[in-house]
Amino acid sequence: MKKFLITALFIGLFPMLCFANGQNEVNDQVKELKLFHFKVSQVDQWEQIVKDYKAVEPNVNLVIETVGGAADWSTTLKTKFAAGAGPDIFIVDGPALAMTFSEYLTDLSDQPWVDHVLESAKRPMVFNDKLMGMPFNIEGYGFIYNKEIFRKASIATAPKTLSELREAAQKIQAIGVTPFGNGYSEWWVIGMHLMNIPFAAQADPVAFREALDNGTASIVDNQLFKDFKDLFDLTIEYGNPNSLTTDHNAQMALFNTGQVAMVQQGNWKEAGIYEANPNADIGILPITLNDDPQVSNKVPVGVPFYWVVNNQSNVQEEAKQFLNWMVSSEKGKSYLTDEFGYIPAFDNIDSNLLGGISNDLLEFAANGDTIPWSFTTWPGGMYNEFAEYTQKYVVGKISFDNMLKEMQKSWVKLSK
Repeated sequence: MKKFLITALFIGLFPMLCFANGQNEVNDQVKELKLFHFKVSQVDQWEQIVKDYKAVEPNVNLVIETVGGAADWSTTLKTKFAAGAGPDIFIVDGPALAMTFSEYLTDLSDQPWVDHVLESAKRPMVFNDKLMGMPFNIEGYGFIYNKEIFRKASIATAPKTLSELREAAQKIQAIGVTPFGNGYSEWWVIGMHLMNIPFAAQADPVAFREALDNGTASIVDNQLFKDFKDLFDLTIEYGNPNSLTTDHNAQMALFNTGQVAMVQQGNWKEAGIYEANPNADIGILPITLNDDPQVSNKVPVGVPFYWVVNNQSNVQEEAKQFLNWMVSSEKGKSYLTDEFGYIPAFDNIDSNLLGGISNDLLEFAANGDTIPWSFTTWPGGMYNEFAEYTQKYVVGKISFDNMLKEMQKSWVKLSK
């Protein structure tokens, strides 16, 4: 009787044990894929991407971490790796930061999307003939401007020189509108994007950076940095009060409500502007340093960030598959073009939803009127220190000459 009961019990438990074991096998197959980025304006879209990708790859849990805005995302990323908690997919904003994480980068040269990457977008992330990152898009920035306000101020032609920009600011102020909405509380607006202009406007930006490194050039003695004073002063004189407490959200609120005519931002703000004002008539102007036609009327265009795969990850193949899905599937590509409003960095992805800013950028690019994103080659931590000095100048805590001297000291210190 005992033997019978034991046998019956075993037979009864066997299906349950098999079921539980099967469940464990299914659970073991589900892999977590951690992705880190800094686009705080895209949180909602990334939540939807997680759901869409789950429908395609049910055994992959995509986990998104977003650190950006006023937060220093690159420092956060370095801290994660130092703690042995680096994400599976993360971003670098160019070759300088890529070199910081070089020991973690995976060679992506054999991926199916590589042949479609625009050569100019691919080049910065090629090391030893290996492509170490996937560009997501091309971006450009300058002064986004409200064309309706310009017409009301009787500005018939978009300014191409510093003198023309000053004249436009005077006319705009005369009709009761603040010309510039400065979001100078943001380190990346003032210390990176704005300070990029005198670097990128050099006759040979790469040679200038190398000369700074070896001590044969100086920020203090360079004419374009001296010219930068007039541009910077112009934005302050004709800008919104309290610019050091104005972040990018407040800055765009000023623009979207017509309180200011221009904001220093890029095409990444285009979708938000049209969401606030579907009929907005907008474009982009160069951030002009002087009246030299060889220097003025050019906009900075580059790749804002590259996706890279952590070679220490145990889900590298899943990471590669996800990146390929983003740029090869119709659903993934629709996020790039329709949801994010990006100018694709791939020759096989078209977008019919580009607005006034993006179309202006494409025209500048077609005419060869672009300058690079030189800040992607600066020594680590440089834009944070540049932001500190430029912000001090805005409130009069430091002279312009001393600002340049402090920048030079920082370059010497950080480039070692």
